[in-house]
Amino acid sequence: MSFITLGYADVALAAILLIANAVLSLALGLGLARPLLIAAVRMVVQLLLIGLVLKALFALASPLWTGVAVAVMMLVASREIMARQQRRLRGAWGFGLGAASMMSAGLIVTVLALTTAIRPDPWYDPRYALPLLGMVLGNTMNGVSLALFTMFNAASRERTAIEARLALGEERGEALAGPRQEALRAGLTPIINSMSVSGVVALPGMMTGQILAGVDPVEAVKYQLLIMFLIAGGTGFGVLAAVFGGLRRLTDERHRLRLDRLMGLKEKPRA
Repeated sequence: MSFITLGYADVALAAILLIANAVLSLALGLGLARPLLIAAVRMVVQLLLIGLVLKALFALASPLWTGVAVAVMMLVASREIMARQQRRLRGAWGFGLGAASMMSAGLIVTVLALTTAIRPDPWYDPRYALPLLGMVLGNTMNGVSLALFTMFNAASRERTAIEARLALGEERGEALAGPRQEALRAGLTPIINSMSVSGVVALPGMMTGQILAGVDPVEAVKYQLLIMFLIAGGTGFGVLAAVFGGLRRLTDERHRLRLDRLMGLKEKPRA
């Protein structure tokens, strides 16, 4: 089976659907037309640039430049986690907690897959390492950001109840059990939903791409199963690390609730 190439005119034709959505947003007064179009333009520019960058990285196959690309991906993803928080930790913790949770989970899972299941030569081959890391990081980033968003908001919302339970002698783990469970569910629900409908409602992206490229469907399924297990593992580890790390930061050694360590979106961080 030959691979069907696309021209830019074919892609532009599909973009008409997005423009139609922007027109509908204007007609209905949703205020989403501008953000939608800006996001689309950003996506086009970013994907075209990354296509050129990946082409160069694949040709070099250098561990140094592959490491640089990995560092850039992680820094951007970490910044996105922080930017999505309605309330976040003050100071370096606001960036560091989500970054450390996502980076550690993403790296562990990706290196494990590269050295055991996929085994490219060399193991850091950017043709395998970067797409794999990108899929794991993207989903782990979403899980971590949802978990932290939910936990910080839940702790703020239930402040009175949490402080009452602490005053009655409960330890911080018991008093914050509600926000903890709510945050874990929020962070893990997207990947659970994704796995539940894979193959029935939706054909996942990697599997679809391989099938369109002419790969045998059974082989494509095996790769997709590997990716989904890696994503689920990375998301789970990242969410757990972020939630338990955040709960430790929201309390102190005397088991007091420390919401003063949180800041809102419009509040300037303290020195």
